[in-house]
Amino acid sequence: MANPIVLLITFVLLLHMYSASSSPVADPQQVVEEVLTSINNATKRRNLGFLSCGTGNPIDDCWRCDPDWEKNRKRLADCAIGFGKGAIGGRNGKFYIVTDPSDKDVVNPKPGTLRHAVIQKEPLWITFKRDMVIKLKAELIMNSFKTIDGRGRSVHIAGGPCITIQYVTNIIIHGINIHDCKQGGNMYIRDSPDHYGWRTLSDGDGVSIFGGSHIWIDHCSLSNCQDGLIDAIRGSTAITISNNYMTHHNKVMLLGHSDSYTQDKNMQVTIAFNHFGEGLVQRMPRCRHGYFHVVNNDYTHWIMYAIGGSASPTINSQGNRYLAPDNRVRKEVTKREAAAESKWKNWNWKSEGDLMLNGAFFRKSGAGASSSYARASSLSAKPSSLVSSMTAGAGVLKCSKGSPCST
Repeated sequence: MANPIVLLITFVLLLHMYSASSSPVADPQQVVEEVLTSINNATKRRNLGFLSCGTGNPIDDCWRCDPDWEKNRKRLADCAIGFGKGAIGGRNGKFYIVTDPSDKDVVNPKPGTLRHAVIQKEPLWITFKRDMVIKLKAELIMNSFKTIDGRGRSVHIAGGPCITIQYVTNIIIHGINIHDCKQGGNMYIRDSPDHYGWRTLSDGDGVSIFGGSHIWIDHCSLSNCQDGLIDAIRGSTAITISNNYMTHHNKVMLLGHSDSYTQDKNMQVTIAFNHFGEGLVQRMPRCRHGYFHVVNNDYTHWIMYAIGGSASPTINSQGNRYLAPDNRVRKEVTKREAAAESKWKNWNWKSEGDLMLNGAFFRKSGAGASSSYARASSLSAKPSSLVSSMTAGAGVLKCSKGSPCST
C-alpha cells in the first residue's frame, strides 16, 4: 500500500479540487429555464416534422436519430440537460472495451474487466465487446472522467454490490441494467492504479453518489436493490437523472444525507423524462436541503407517496404525470418528513402543469403555493399530455449497428 502520509496529502488536494469544481449554480432558475427552452425547442421540431424519430425529448433527439450512433458514441456527452449538463465523462479520452465480465480480484483487477476500466486515472469511454452479466465481488469504485456506455449490448450489473461514485467528478452512466444489488465490503478494494484501501460494508445501492459532482445517469433500467436505486449524499451536486426506468423497489431515490448535514444545501439535481413504474413504494425522490427540478416524468405507481423531503428543500415539479394508487389515503403526491406544518409551510414546493390522475394531488407550500408567485419568464414545462411520448423510451434502449436506437 502507498505511504499513509502521501495518501492523506493527496486526499486533501483532491478534496480541495472537488470543492472548487462543485460550487452550486448561483441562480438555479436559470438552469430550469434552459431545460424548459430545450424541451420547448425539441417539441416544436417534432411538431414541424423536422426529425423523423423526434420524440420531443431533447436529450434523445440530440443523438438517437443518428443511424451511425456507434461511430459517433461520444456525441452523447453533448446531450445532457439540467444541472448535470456539464458532465463530459470520458469524452476526451480513449475507448476501453470490456471483454471479461469477471471480478475475481478487486485489489489487482484483471485488464479487460469493468473494474480495471473504471479505476484508471485518464479519461475513458467504456464499452462492451458482448452481452454480459457482471456480478461484482465488491462495490465498483469509479475514478473521474469515465463513461460507462452499454449501447449495442445487453449489460447487467446485478447480484452483488454495484456502483459507487465517491469524491470524483464527470461521470456518465448510460444504457446499463442495474438490479438486485447487495451490500459488500469489509475488504481491500482498489480505486486507482496506485491506491487501494479498506472499505467497510456498503449500503447496497444501485448507484451511490457520495461527494460526487457533474454526474449524469441516463437510459438505465434499475430495480430491486437492497437500499436505494440511486442515492446522492454528502455534498454531491450538479446531477442529472434522466430517461431511466425504475421498478420494483421500496426506497427509490435519496437526495441529501441527513437533516443535519447542511452542506447538502449546495445539492442541485435535475430529474427528467424518467418512468417510475410498477412496484415502487416511495422516494421518487426524497430530498433534503437542496434544489430539485422534477420535469416531465411519468409516475405510474407508488404505494406510500411519490415526492418527499425534509430540511426545507426546494422542489420544482413541472409537467409530470402523476397516477395515484387506488388506496384512498395515498393520493397525495407529496410527503413532508419530520416537520410540523408551521415549518414546512415555508418550504418552496411548486407544481406547475402537472397532470393529476385517479385523485392525485400535490400539496404546494412556500412561494410555490402563492397565487402571486412570479416566474422568471413566460416559459413553462411542456404539457403533461406529452409525457407518454417523451418517456416512451425510458430505460435501456435496443441499439443495433446501422440503425437508430429504439424502444
